Amino acid sequence: MRIPTTSWALMYQVYKHVLPTVHEYLNGWREKAEAIPDPELRTQALMSIDTKTFHCEGGAIYAILAGKQFREAVRFIVAYQTISDYLDNLCDRSTSLNPEDFRSLHQSMPDALTIGAQIKDYYKYRDEKNDGGYLADLVRTCQECISSFPSYSSVQKENVTLANLYSDLQVHKHVKEEERVVRLRNWFQQYENNVDPMTWYEFSASSGSTLGIFCLTSYSAAKHDMTKEEAELIKEGYFPWVQGLHILMDYFIDQEEDRVGGDLNFCFYYKNEEEMLSRMEHFFKEANRSLATLPDGKFHRLINNGLIAIYLADDKVKQDPELKKKGKRLIRSGGPRTLFFYLNGWMYRRKSKT
Repeated sequence: MRIPTTSWALMYQVYKHVLPTVHEYLNGWREKAEAIPDPELRTQALMSIDTKTFHCEGGAIYAILAGKQFREAVRFIVAYQTISDYLDNLCDRSTSLNPEDFRSLHQSMPDALTIGAQIKDYYKYRDEKNDGGYLADLVRTCQECISSFPSYSSVQKENVTLANLYSDLQVHKHVKEEERVVRLRNWFQQYENNVDPMTWYEFSASSGSTLGIFCLTSYSAAKHDMTKEEAELIKEGYFPWVQGLHILMDYFIDQEEDRVGGDLNFCFYYKNEEEMLSRMEHFFKEANRSLATLPDGKFHRLINNGLIAIYLADDKVKQDPELKKKGKRLIRSGGPRTLFFYLNGWMYRRKSKT
């Protein structure tokens, strides 16, 4: 499978190869989720699959980079993203506000990226425990996949670094409402001098994406001689700008939903809408700049265009006139390729419903 460098070639591979393979593996995890004994864990596992399928669909595009290991890379991405979405549901709709609980649950994420890591009691601090081995099976599947990738040892350190940032974020953002911002601000202070100028909430957004992990892991599946220096370059290509854009777009379309639900949304912390849109445009430009240093730069920049498009094609945007108006500005910022991906995303979602 050639790495595409044009919008048309990318979409052809997505429809022909990526989406069918994603759904094949997701259907298997749905069957396992349906068999979870605990009703609360079963509900959240099924809901995470049914409402967040597009996370796996988008993430699995990186499997194109894995060459002959394409299917195994999709298998990894679907399993890892399913862990992420399942835990996000457990924490968002949690019967607990215990940071130790969230920390224990999310230990599964660096474990899934570490060959030979022991499976732990991830439910140690919560009442609901009996998932029938669902989370452990997801972790083991990821470990099986990465153990077959020839250069995985070169990317493991960067992967675990990104996973630990992700896990820290999930702990801090799901505790008691009055503690969240204080914890996130204090956490950001540990990293502030090591990243480009940004706010605590932009850094938090940059930590909340799995894209860098998918990119690094897919490359490690294809390459036999990947170096740790190359892995660091790729990580820096994705963190913070690409990952930040990814999650800011996610929060951008969820603003009304989070406002009603009283949930933390990083877009709420901008001074006004103009600042928010300007910063999102800045993230897009900086992401393009950082991706230009990577191998297969054209492919990565296509992904960057697609990030804006896939979120703006969501029904939440179409049903909100104000959000739709702001979205048009972001589409214009992305240019013709973003418009192309937006139209494709809109048609795909419409077809999926019918």
